[in-house]
Amino acid sequence: MRAEELMSRPVVTVTEETTVKEAARLLSEHGFTSLPVVAGDERLTGIVTEADLLRDQIPPGVRGGRPAVRQVPPTTVGEVMTSPASSRSRKADIAELVSVLLTEGFHAMPIVDSQRVVGIVTRRDVVRALSRDDTTIARDVRRRLMIYGGADRWTVAVRDGVASIVDEYDDAADRHVATLLAESVPGVTSATTIHRPAD
Repeated sequence: MRAEELMSRPVVTVTEETTVKEAARLLSEHGFTSLPVVAGDERLTGIVTEADLLRDQIPPGVRGGRPAVRQVPPTTVGEVMTSPASSRSRKADIAELVSVLLTEGFHAMPIVDSQRVVGIVTRRDVVRALSRDDTTIARDVRRRLMIYGGADRWTVAVRDGVASIVDEYDDAADRHVATLLAESVPGVTSATTIHRPAD
């Protein structure tokens, strides 16, 4: 599965000049955890997260009757964002992308084409794909395989995201391609293709 098959688009982005308050409103309104930061040409320059926006924004409580000394909090995204931001291309393998999300503690990964933001993949996008029902997944696998070998050649069953494909022709190369096509369908966790002659 590739990033372009799961990514959300169009992407809600901000610029370095966007205010912290506006970025916080966008996160809250859309239920996001982060926003790509772009220049005027949509080129990725950074990312701003909930944690970035929270930092230094809440004044400390007053204790012992003395006001706490506090610096003026940052007001623009450019002051709080992380730069450079990690990103992946639209052809990036989802397994590798998820590994980076988990290892680095990211909640989202901007997807770029020549450094311009074209989508974003979030943990929620991946969970949504994994939660697709088996009937829908099987239908999508059949559609992909119909292009490769015709509608009647393949028998497809999906259980808990695992696709089992039966090929009536004994061709190892075709079985390999069928397996790869099935594994590119959102929600498929693994696939196997076996040969069984037609009755």
